[in-house]
Amino acid sequence: MDKGGVVTFFFLALICFFRVSESAASTAMFIFGDSLIDNGNNNYIPSIAKANYFPYGIDVGIPTGRFCNGLTVTDYGARYLGLEFPPPYLSLSSGTAAILRGVNYASAAAGILDDTGRNYGSRVTFNGQIELFAKTLMLQLPLLIPNSEALSQYIANSLFVINIGSNDYINNYLLPNLYTSSRSYSGMSSHNYSLQISPRN
Repeated sequence: MDKGGVVTFFFLALICFFRVSESAASTAMFIFGDSLIDNGNNNYIPSIAKANYFPYGIDVGIPTGRFCNGLTVTDYGARYLGLEFPPPYLSLSSGTAAILRGVNYASAAAGILDDTGRNYGSRVTFNGQIELFAKTLMLQLPLLIPNSEALSQYIANSLFVINIGSNDYINNYLLPNLYTSSRSYSGMSSHNYSLQISPRN
């Protein structure tokens, strides 16, 4: 498939994705990933993977921590669905009602493998993002939605977005001097990703 075909496929898939999501009347978005959808989590940790300076954010007048000119694809998705933008998890204070609109756990330099991106300093790994979601689900949301049936319905109506893996190739596979996992990368990442997205008890 040529470059134009890939771009066309991507946008068609995105349109279909949001059409299906729109019909499901999503109430919140929970976002997991890397710099492509990080909306500011890395502003709160010691990392060189930050986007809190110009020219980032130039289209919206202020750098927000998003690695783009203004909004990420998940921001546009939230806007399309009539949802407020989910806040970065690390910006939230304990017990805030802002988590009811969802949470963005994405962190620049994160990958499927825990050692991905360590050369950039701190980052919230994919496993770390999953742990933060578990904390949100088990400790924070029940304070705001005490009825377990209502909480289950809230989660069932929420949209979950995962966009991760590019840093594993860029920072692991393509930099064998920094990461010893490059020779066994493909099998390791596939196995880890399968475990990470499987239902947990």
